[in-house]
Amino acid sequence: MSVESSAWAPLRVAAFRSLWLALLASNIGTWMQTVGAQWLLVEKSGTDTLVAVVQTASTLPIVLLALPAGALADIFDRRRLLIAVQVFLTGVGALLTTLTVFDHMPPTLLLTLTFVLGAGQAVTAPAWQSVIPELVPRPQLASASALGAISMNLARAVGPAIAGLLIARAGTGVVFGLNTLSFAVFALVLWRWRPGPGSGPGVPERFAAAVRAGGRYVRHSPVVRRILLRAGLFLIPGSALWALLPLVASRGLGLGSGGYGVLLGAVGVGAVAGALLLPRLRSRWSLNRLLLIASVLFAGILAVLATSHVPAVVVVVLLPAGVAWVMVLSSVNAAMQLFLPNWVRARGLAIYQIVFAGAQAAGALAWGVLSDVAGLATAHLTAVVMMLAGAVTLRWWPLRDTAGLDRDPAVYWPEPHLELDPDGHDGPVVVIASYPVSPDREEAFAEAMEGVRRSRMRTGAVRWGLFHDGERTGRMVEVYVVPTWDEHLRQHTGRLTGADRDTEERALALADGPAEVTHLLSARG
Repeated sequence: MSVESSAWAPLRVAAFRSLWLALLASNIGTWMQTVGAQWLLVEKSGTDTLVAVVQTASTLPIVLLALPAGALADIFDRRRLLIAVQVFLTGVGALLTTLTVFDHMPPTLLLTLTFVLGAGQAVTAPAWQSVIPELVPRPQLASASALGAISMNLARAVGPAIAGLLIARAGTGVVFGLNTLSFAVFALVLWRWRPGPGSGPGVPERFAAAVRAGGRYVRHSPVVRRILLRAGLFLIPGSALWALLPLVASRGLGLGSGGYGVLLGAVGVGAVAGALLLPRLRSRWSLNRLLLIASVLFAGILAVLATSHVPAVVVVVLLPAGVAWVMVLSSVNAAMQLFLPNWVRARGLAIYQIVFAGAQAAGALAWGVLSDVAGLATAHLTAVVMMLAGAVTLRWWPLRDTAGLDRDPAVYWPEPHLELDPDGHDGPVVVIASYPVSPDREEAFAEAMEGVRRSRMRTGAVRWGLFHDGERTGRMVEVYVVPTWDEHLRQHTGRLTGADRDTEERALALADGPAEVTHLLSARG
C-alpha cells in the first residue's frame, strides 16, 4: 500500500496530526462526561428514562443547531469559530465541575448543562469536518474520514474505562474537570494552527439564505437522501445499545461504574478494530452487502443483551457490536464526505449530523420509556425486530454507487452579459433557456431534463418548469427562478460540479443546437 493511499497518510501532515490528537483528547473527555453524567443519575434518580435521557440531552442540540452551525462554518472563518466555541465550552465545563465537586448538581441542572455542552459540540462538528479538506490533499480525504472514525471509537474505548476508574476512586467531579481541560487544549491547538493563504471564506452568503441553500441541496439530491435514510434506519434501533447499557450494567449484570466503563470500552475496542478492518472488508463486499451483514450482526448482539446475565458473555459480544457500528456509520459518513461538493459540504454534513443525533436522541428516549414500562428485555427485543426490518429494506432502498460521478467544481456556463447592472441582492431572477428540439426527440429530451431540474434546484433555483413553445414548433423552453442575482452568479462560478455538466451535456445532445438564454430581473429590485 502506498503512503498516499495508506489509512495513516494524513497523520504525516503536521497540522492535521496536531488537531487530530487534540480532537481525540476532546472525544475522550466527551465520553468521560457521558459516563459520569449517566452514572450520577443512576445514583441520584434510579429511573430508566432519566438515565437514557442523558444521551438525548447530548444529541438533541445537534438536531436543533447543526444546520445553522453548518451555515456559519461555510460563511465565517472556521478556525476562529472553532476557537470561540471551545472557549465557551471550557467555561461551561468549569461551572459543571465546580457544582458537582460541591454536591450542588440536581438531575435537572445536570441535564441542562449536558444540553449546553451538546450545543457546543453541535457547532464544532460541521466546522471541523469542513476544515479537513484544508488540511490534507484531496486523495487523502477518505483516509482522513476513517481517522475521524478511529478517533471517535478509540475515545469510546478509552474514555469510559478511564471514567469508570476515576468515578470509583475520585468521584464524578474529576471526570467533568478532565473533560473541561480537553476543551481548553483543543482551543490552544487551534490557536497555534495558521491556515494557508486563501483558505478563508470567499464572498460570504447571507446566513438565512445559506441555511435555505443547504436544505434545498439535500431536498433535491436523491443520493444524499438515500444516505440519510440508511443511517436513520440503522441508528434508531442501534441507539438502544447506548441508551440502555448503563442499565444492563447496573441492573442486569450487577456491575458498578468500573464495570460499566469496561462494557463501553469493549464496544470502543471493537469499533477501532472495525475501522482498521473496513478497507479490507470493502474490498471483499459491496457497500450494501456490508450494511446488511453489519445490521444482522448488530441485531444478534441486541438479542444477547436482552437474554444474557453473564458479564463475560456480554463483554465478548460487545466487541463485534463495535465492529458492526463502525462498519455502517464510517461507510455512510465517507459516502457523504466524498459526494458533497465543496460549497455545501459543511451544511450537508450538518444535516447528516442532524439525522445521526436525532435518530439517537429519539431512539434513546423511546427505549428508556419502553424499558420503564415493559422491561429491559422487551426494549432490546423490540430493537432487534426494528433492526432486522431495516436490513430487509436494503432490497428496495440500497445505497447508490457514486464512484463514477465527478464531484469537482466545474465552471462551464458562459458569463452573463447584461445591459443592466443589478445589485447582488436583487431578485427574484427568472432564467429562460429556449432549446431547438425535433418533435421526435421531445420525449427523450424531457426525460433528460429531469436530471437538469434536480441540478438547478440543488444549486439555487426555487422553481423550475419545462414547456413547449406555443408559437414555434420544434422548441422547448426551460424556465427557472433563483431568489437573488448573487445566488444565480454562484451557479455560474462554483456550485456546479462535473456531474452537473455531464447531466446537461446529455440533455443538450438531444437538442438541435445551443440554447438561447434570457435573464429577467425583478422590476421591483
